[in-house]
Formats: sequence, structure tokens, C-alpha cells
Amino acid sequence: MIRFRKLARAASLLTTPLAPEDILSLFNPVYSARQLRGVVTRVVPETADSATIFFRPGRGWQAHLAGQWARIGVELDGVRHWRSYSLSAPAGQDPAITVTDLGAVSAALVRNTKPGDVLFLAPPQGDFVLPEHPRPLLMLTAGSGITPVMSMIRTLVPHRADSDVVLIHTARTPADAIFREELAELADQFPHFRVIHWFTGERGRLDFSSAAGLEQLCPDWRQRAAYACGPESFLDDAEALWEAETATAEPSSEATLTIERFSTKLAGGEGHDGGLVTFEASDREVEADGDTPLLDVGEDAGVLMPSGCRMGICHSCLIPLRAGQVRDLRTDEVHGEPGQLIQTCVSAAAGPVNLDL
Repeated sequence: MIRFRKLARAASLLTTPLAPEDILSLFNPVYSARQLRGVVTRVVPETADSATIFFRPGRGWQAHLAGQWARIGVELDGVRHWRSYSLSAPAGQDPAITVTDLGAVSAALVRNTKPGDVLFLAPPQGDFVLPEHPRPLLMLTAGSGITPVMSMIRTLVPHRADSDVVLIHTARTPADAIFREELAELADQFPHFRVIHWFTGERGRLDFSSAAGLEQLCPDWRQRAAYACGPESFLDDAEALWEAETATAEPSSEATLTIERFSTKLAGGEGHDGGLVTFEASDREVEADGDTPLLDVGEDAGVLMPSGCRMGICHSCLIPLRAGQVRDLRTDEVHGEPGQLIQTCVSAAAGPVNLDL
């Protein structure tokens, strides 16, 4: 170990002002002293509008738990954009993200990514993970909300003979159902795994207004730990059903619901909102309206903005407010003091704003 440290110090003297890792990155793009990276190893189309991107992360990556997500950085037109994506690979294997073509960054990933491309990475995080102790499970997913649940299924079903999992997945048509063939194969192989596809184009929206519809699909749903991921309206309906159930349930009821949300509801702007946003360190000024998050304003102006979940949960986008006031797009509250840390993903300009970026 001592000899290795001496060699490292000697190498750093030879490569100054660059670190040895920076020299290595010229030969292997995964090596970097400043930014965690991953190299794309495989791209697998899932549907006409989605693809799974496998990548090999560099040193510093923390092995993910099934159900977690990670921030992925992509450079478009010379600007690095960060988005959060659920990891769809099973725990213990090299990571993968399954992306649906929604938005400029996701579209670029789905349409343009190829093996050998480099992704910028942040460590995996999130609490939407499997329970600590074995329990019968009910997975409720819609659209791309199946992505983190697929990581759970791939981790649990083939490797635990005592697992008991029911998946109810809704999609518009069979062609839109991500992982449909793989799920069917798993259900054929493992009798303790049951898959129910609900195609809204044929049967309409899955009804959570009462327990009756769910009981037809999964009669013992109250005895299962439930996980739900999908669009806001889908999750709101599921949450309302579980709240109604727990309000009248026996104290011994085991019905629980864990939710993963991909977005948050933002309030509309008022006429007096908006103003000139000055990014002081970047020497840029942009006129912004009162509806657009400052995170989007900065990214559109080419400013390198820190970001994470983009829904006001992870606080990765916190930056100091130098001057002005902002409006919280979730509550409509206007606030701001010099030096206050603000969440740019859920804050809009409420008059002129100066940011320390």
C-alpha cells in the first residue's frame, strides 16, 4: 500500500496540473478524477418509443438496490443536462436505465445512444425498495412506472422460491407494454409470480374508486405489501383507495402502500410573476415568466445547473439566492432573502432574480 501511494504521488507530479485519472480518461473514458462516468455497453429497444441502456460505471459507483434511481447526465449541443431515471437492472448487476421518449433528453437517449457512449452519473438513491423481510407483494404500475418495479421483480422472482408477487400493469395497448414478453416468460417459469396486463385502449382506465375492481384482479390484496409507480392520477387514485381502506380496516390489517412519484403538481403563475433572471457567475441574463422553474430557465440559457429529482424532493438543485424573490410552484408562496438556498426545480421568478451560478 505504501509503495502504491508513492507511485501515485510520483505520477501526479508528472501529470500536474491534471490528475493521473485525467490522463487515464484519454484511454478509458470511465476514469475521471472529477466526475463519475459510465460507458454504454448495450442498447436494447423495448417498444417503439423506449429502450433499455446498459452501462458499466467507473470507480466510485455504489451498487444500487432494486427500485432505486440515479441522476444521468447527457451533453446536448455542448450543454450538460441531468435527469433522474429509475434503474431497471437487478441488484448486484451492472446498472441499466429504461427510458421512454418524452422530452429532449430522453429522446436523445432513446434515439441516439450507442455502445461506447459516455454517460455522466450520480450515485443511486431512493427509498422505493423491497421490504426488509419476505412478504406477499402487489405491484401496481402504469406506463414507464414499471421500470423500478422491474428491477425488483428481476432481483426477487428468479432467486427466491418463497417469493409471492402479483403484478398489475396498465398500458394503452400490448405494443406499449414495456417488458411484456420477459414478464410472460417469468410468469411461465415461476408459479409464485402472476402478471395481469390491463390495456386501457381496450378496457378503459383501471378503476380504483372502490375496492371491488381490485378484488377481482387480486382477491387477497389487503394481505399484501403494495408498491405503486406511474402517472400522478394513477397514484392519486391508488393512494385514495388505500387511505379509505386503512381508515376502516381492523388494527391487524397488513395493507400498506409504498409510492414512487416521478413528478409533482406545480401551481400556475400569477400575472405579476416573472422577471429578469441574472446568473452572476455565468454572466448571463434571461427574461423568465412566472410559470417556468428556474432550473429550466438556466438550462435553456446554457447554464450548468445542479439537479436531481426535478420535483422538489432530493434537494440536489439547491443554490444561493443573491437577490430578489421566488415563488414556490407547489404552494404559490413568494419568499426570498439574500443567501437563502432555493430549490430551482420548484421555484419561479417573482420579479428580478439574481442567482449564484
